[in-house]
Amino acid sequence: MAMINILTREINCKIVYYGTGLGGKTANLKFIYSQLSPETRGDFISLATETERTLFFDYFGLDLGKVQGFTTRFSMYTVPGQVEYNASRRLILNGADGIVFVADSDIIRRNENIESLLNMKENLSSYGLTLESIPYVLQYNKRDLSTAMNLEMMENDLNPDGKITSFESIASTGPGVFTTLKQISKQILNRLQ
Repeated sequence: MAMINILTREINCKIVYYGTGLGGKTANLKFIYSQLSPETRGDFISLATETERTLFFDYFGLDLGKVQGFTTRFSMYTVPGQVEYNASRRLILNGADGIVFVADSDIIRRNENIESLLNMKENLSSYGLTLESIPYVLQYNKRDLSTAMNLEMMENDLNPDGKITSFESIASTGPGVFTTLKQISKQILNRLQ
């Protein structure tokens, strides 16, 4: 839930990037961070293991200017992709104003994507939320892989009714990253209006 501070005239929103391990959640945040001027971003905090997998979360703040006279800031987090860190996943998801589900396009990750989406729904349910009650977009990452699933297969697996906005991306180099961020930000801001 967005935190509104009337005294400082600030709105703070939380975006969570959710998905499988090594699917591109951290790559999204790193790319976004690298493209922003220091005036519009906070510090990038990353906790990782020796294999560069995110253990707890990646985080940074993003200043998006004024909305109805309020300074709007987005805090951006990733969850750990590994199943054994589900308690951390659930905790990071708490209070999210919007979610980007990052699906790995590699065909060998198909079942992991489906399991991760189900896990996200379960964790949202623990807070009394559903995907229909929170801004949410899908990002099909690693579209440059020779082993990438076709989009129809990914949509059938993760967006069977076609109601969720989805984007193709290559988070390591940037295509689709800001398009995804703009869409989730727009959904969150429209909800605040």
